[in-house]
Amino acid sequence: MGRQFFVGGNFKMNGSLKSILDIVKNLSNAKLDPDVEVVVAPPALYLLAVREHLRKGIEVASQNVFDKPNGAFTGEISVDQLRDGNVTWALVGHSERRVILGEDDDFVARKTSAALAGDLGAILCIGESLEQREAGKTIEVVTKQLNAVAERVSDWSKVVIAYEPIWAIGTGKVATTEQAQEAHSAIRKWLSEKTSKETSESMRIIYGGSVTEKNCGDLAKQPDIDGFLVGGASLKPAFVDIVNSRQQSSA
Repeated sequence: MGRQFFVGGNFKMNGSLKSILDIVKNLSNAKLDPDVEVVVAPPALYLLAVREHLRKGIEVASQNVFDKPNGAFTGEISVDQLRDGNVTWALVGHSERRVILGEDDDFVARKTSAALAGDLGAILCIGESLEQREAGKTIEVVTKQLNAVAERVSDWSKVVIAYEPIWAIGTGKVATTEQAQEAHSAIRKWLSEKTSKETSESMRIIYGGSVTEKNCGDLAKQPDIDGFLVGGASLKPAFVDIVNSRQQSSA
């Protein structure tokens, strides 16, 4: 059986209660490819409202999760709290948190391990800067990020890896299909060598970085691209077109 296509929508720090419930209503009423797993990640304030109004079959992710179960950690959110709200996924390692908030590889690995231990799915974000790509260090950077997680995680069955080149996030620039496929293929090769052939073959590796309804069709055709993590476009009606991108690419 092939890998189930996965499309995540990361709303980031955008939206109001009204605008996000409008997005949820549109998504709930849309005709979505039934073979695609869809997950949306609203700001933390709106997680419960989104879960309440979103139709069954579409899951909800937190944009963050902490690596401790509870305690004096102001501003953080725990695995148990997310599960209490029927939130089933968490984003970990997004470059905006790595770069702006200084989250290092080991912290991301601890958060990933905590999410998995609490039976949350983890959308593990990895990617390189423009300087690292131009220096030919893309594979070195992403495998370093993955190695940190591998030191703390043995069961990868509830992980989705999101390759997001930092230089393509929110810039309008997008990796070429060849660049994206090359990175995804290298990640799958790392998985085969570091974990197991079975994990490598079953792992969903999704692409993020200025994904739109216009470029998703060609990306979706690549053999090692198993979906998308969508930023700005997830706030627009065209997110439905991205969810249905495989239907478009095969049409």
